[in-house]
Amino acid sequence: MRRTFAIGALAAVLLLTGCGGGGAGSGGAGSGDTGYGPGTSESARPEQETSASDLGLAETSLGEVVVTGSGMTAYMFDNDAQGTDTSACIGACLQNWPPIIASGDAPVGDGITGELGTIETADGQMQVTLNGWPLYLFAGDSAAGDVNGQAVQDVWWVVDAAGEKIGG
Repeated sequence: MRRTFAIGALAAVLLLTGCGGGGAGSGGAGSGDTGYGPGTSESARPEQETSASDLGLAETSLGEVVVTGSGMTAYMFDNDAQGTDTSACIGACLQNWPPIIASGDAPVGDGITGELGTIETADGQMQVTLNGWPLYLFAGDSAAGDVNGQAVQDVWWVVDAAGEKIGG
């Protein structure tokens, strides 16, 4: 019984921490496979934004952060390279961190001071970038203003109006 409990506890810890690839130089860059974080289930995933080119700002427990038109918090990924034309979040990472998809060629942002742009995803959609950083949603955020993805694996961060990470 103790062995079963210990194995189950170990599995739970691994599931909650995920395989974030750590910080720069850890050898995990590129896989981007991260966990959901505490208290999150697959059913809690936000719907992938299809008209999120309209970004704005919202006040959260972390201060004023960039959000989509529907109020979902935007995140950047340390394993991405600023100004890149491809995302480092691939494979299973995309299930936990879906890209914010632009509805047109030129995303717009109310109150956004950083440069908005797009990069092409592997499936041919256009992912929104801010100040050269690809933007993502977090599957663990279920309501507007949630910031549950902040500092997951010390590589995921909310961003301010200029596209700079908050924290970390």
